[in-house]
Amino acid sequence: MIPDELRNFPEASQLEEQDPSVLAGGQFDRGELTLEVSRAKLEAACRWFRGRGYNLLSSITATDLHPIEPRFRVVYHLYAIAEHKPLRLAVRVGGADPRLESMIPVWPAANWYERELFDLFGIRFDGHPNLKRIMLPDDWEGHPLRKDYPTEGIR
Repeated sequence: MIPDELRNFPEASQLEEQDPSVLAGGQFDRGELTLEVSRAKLEAACRWFRGRGYNLLSSITATDLHPIEPRFRVVYHLYAIAEHKPLRLAVRVGGADPRLESMIPVWPAANWYERELFDLFGIRFDGHPNLKRIMLPDDWEGHPLRKDYPTEGIR
């Protein structure tokens, strides 16, 4: 269920109208719309927005909210090129087994972003064709952007 102030945005109201279980919340702040998507419906929401002109995935990022659960917030930055319109989709992922479906079938550009999140946060992307470290050596222990990772590294 989305907050009442988001019902004025067609991106939110039309998606909720199609399937009320897709959206878990959202906000409009500083001129930017962020929609919180349920984890189980992430791919459906991404395909829905792709079909409505959001044809550019400009980045995927994450934040670690440790010790809060669900621990991770993964954010997809979308852009509708023809309309010059940005949109953020956010999804929460638990810390015990952080997994999401890969969005490569929707946006091939997700490939390197998903590998980066795997490497630095330890978030796995099911269905990714080549999920391996991209920045750190293969024998590196841990994921350095997690808040519980020692600042001096694992010794």
